[in-house]
Amino acid sequence: MKSRIFLVLFVFASTGLLAQTKIAYINSATIMEQLPEAQDAQKQLDAQSSEWQNELTRMGNEIQSKVEDYDKRKLIMSDKRRAEVEAELQTLDKKLVDYRNQKFGTSGEMFNKQNELMKPIQEKIFKAVKDVADEEGYDYVVDRSSSTLLLYANTKHDLTQKVLTKLQQK
Repeated sequence: MKSRIFLVLFVFASTGLLAQTKIAYINSATIMEQLPEAQDAQKQLDAQSSEWQNELTRMGNEIQSKVEDYDKRKLIMSDKRRAEVEAELQTLDKKLVDYRNQKFGTSGEMFNKQNELMKPIQEKIFKAVKDVADEEGYDYVVDRSSSTLLLYANTKHDLTQKVLTKLQQK
């Protein structure tokens, strides 16, 4: 019984606190789509990724061709030659995996390039969000496009356009 009373008191107390807190949201995906420097950075990343992906495809095709050739000839190869070709195929496969990790791995060149290009843009967006939130008197601003669970948002609290305007003023 005491816990129910405490729960009811807590709900009433927290409702009063929430009434004083202003929360808004933005859609960072929309901002990134409309911000020219973000579009330019994304084009650079896409071009680099495409170049590296083409190299991976070329390497994969080379391995596939050699595997097919090996499969056709393995019955007429000596044991020594078969072992040499198998070792060569394993080396090529390892090179492909290493290249993929070097370019696209968690600490690969794509990750580093993305940080290099996007970090200044993100900092600029965060500053604009902070400026708009301070000007409008918001206590919290959440990102609707991220994995944050936002079940409902009244559009009158959407600061996306105001943040875009602030970014375009600079």
